[in-house]
Amino acid sequence: MHTVWKGAISFGLVHVPVKMFTATEDKDIHLRMIHRECGTPISNVRSCLHCDRKVEWEEITKGFEYEKGRFVLFEEEELEAAKPESTRTIQILDFVSLEEIDPLYYQKTYYLSPDQAGGGAYGLLLEAMRQSGRIGIAKVSIRSKSSLAAIRAVENCICMETMFYPDEIRPIQNVPNLPGAEVQVNDRELAMAKLLIDQLSTPFDPAKYTDDYRVALLNAIERKIAGEGIDVVTAPAAERTNVIDLMAALQASLEAVKPGAGAAAAGAAAGADAEAAPAAGRANRSGRARTAAKTAAPEAAAEDAGAAKTGESSRKKPTARASAKKAAAGAESVGAGSAAGKGTAAPKRRTARSPEGAGGPGQ
Repeated sequence: MHTVWKGAISFGLVHVPVKMFTATEDKDIHLRMIHRECGTPISNVRSCLHCDRKVEWEEITKGFEYEKGRFVLFEEEELEAAKPESTRTIQILDFVSLEEIDPLYYQKTYYLSPDQAGGGAYGLLLEAMRQSGRIGIAKVSIRSKSSLAAIRAVENCICMETMFYPDEIRPIQNVPNLPGAEVQVNDRELAMAKLLIDQLSTPFDPAKYTDDYRVALLNAIERKIAGEGIDVVTAPAAERTNVIDLMAALQASLEAVKPGAGAAAAGAAAGADAEAAPAAGRANRSGRARTAAKTAAPEAAAEDAGAAKTGESSRKKPTARASAKKAAAGAESVGAGSAAGKGTAAPKRRTARSPEGAGGPGQ
């Protein structure tokens, strides 16, 4: 691998000499622009739109457009003066938990190897980070650009991930049409979606994922070199509709993953809905019974107070308290009836009557 940077990791007063290598490589197939008539690659000509002529390198400088069509110009010396000081040091500022960092911040990965004289310090930092479960947050200058970086242990190597600064991350709130509290998730659809996720869950194996487009393009290039023709097949346009039956789509997805799973899941979801409906009905009837009892109780208290003030006897009619008890008993009989509907015998209750001391009906 080609060394892209040499310097040292610094934490506290400890310096670890390292070399830096890119951990990833670009395997995209880059096609050049060709003049179809003669097969010659075309070149980009540096030209001035105002002067309408080709411009040589010595005539070119750099500038920043601060208004439409207006620029401030910089000479190379001015740009050099603005560059951060190249200290050749990866300065670790803090140690944090890996779980605290959103992957959104990661930019590019580098491998750091120990320099010839730094093997001991390198191994010490590697093992200390591994056992503590912490990673370092550092600043580093690479190619005149100051970057934030995460320093972490990966197997027996120290890796560096360059990171975006917080003001380089666009706020999620700026993303249009995100669902809010007004979007209600259907319970049946949610259960089916979770089941589909369970069916597709597997240990992560990066080797199973390939760039199908790159493979197909490489095969096409090889056939072209061999003088073979390429059959161009135009796929029919997929039929699009704005109406989406999520349940049907989820069921079909489950069927594709595991035959029979879609129908079984749909049946289970429907059964859950069917069980939920009687339960809701019983809850409503029970609620009405409690409401009737609560309403009758204050009325009984009010009528007892009126009887005490006027001195009227309760011989003329049953007391309000008895009426309240009858109302409560009647309400409870509603709940008992629903219980009897499920095969559970409801116990009988006596009909409330006025006590003899209050002048109620004779024995």
